[in-house]
Amino acid sequence: MSPHAQILVVDDDTEIRKMIARYMQEQGFRVLLASKCSEVHERIVTNQIDLIILDVMLPDGSGLDLCRDLRAARSTIPIILLTALREDVDRIIGLEIGADDYLGKPFNPRELLARARAVLRRVANSDLEPRTAGVYHFENFVADPSTRSVTDPNGGDVPLTGAEFDLLMTFLDRPGRVLTRDQLLDLTRGGDGEVLDRSIDVLISRLRRKLSDGGAPQFFKTVRNGGYQLAAKVRILDRHR
Repeated sequence: MSPHAQILVVDDDTEIRKMIARYMQEQGFRVLLASKCSEVHERIVTNQIDLIILDVMLPDGSGLDLCRDLRAARSTIPIILLTALREDVDRIIGLEIGADDYLGKPFNPRELLARARAVLRRVANSDLEPRTAGVYHFENFVADPSTRSVTDPNGGDVPLTGAEFDLLMTFLDRPGRVLTRDQLLDLTRGGDGEVLDRSIDVLISRLRRKLSDGGAPQFFKTVRNGGYQLAAKVRILDRHR
């Protein structure tokens, strides 16, 4: 993780923006500010953004809609959502639309810092991981770690978020093994931050839906009092075959 990572803080509350900016700058980060959705698009076009801290309630739109739009546009910039809403359903919606983490207001700046560092570390580790020389074949699907892409039996692209791809690879590396939620959290998020177990359930549900849309059977088995298991034969083949 670069000590000079640039964070975009998006909140319509001036005092909260200043508080987050000041605290993050004291920790060595570079910080840009925005107060509405339109400014976010401007900042992304003109700057290298390593992480977005995004409030859900903005004057010209919803942060949830903005997050959804960024993911639909294939933006891979990590996003931490902030909201005064504490209902589980709001947290789940945030994860379903591709947010990397979620924090309710009011929050401790130290917790936000820990979560930001954890997200940035995951991204950095993902970029530095040695890539296998082969590609993963499971049933008639193909997952290519070098391009972080998945194709269905018809050769079509299966659009996965970064978190979804990381979770899929965790199972492909351990075919047939039952993995608990805690193990999956450790393997996919490094055990950093207070991550809800429910987030794994959401990611599994999204993977099931996206793979079944591509013609897959239900690959993931739910093991009672255990966790999840990938029920598919996995082969690693040379990418040139």
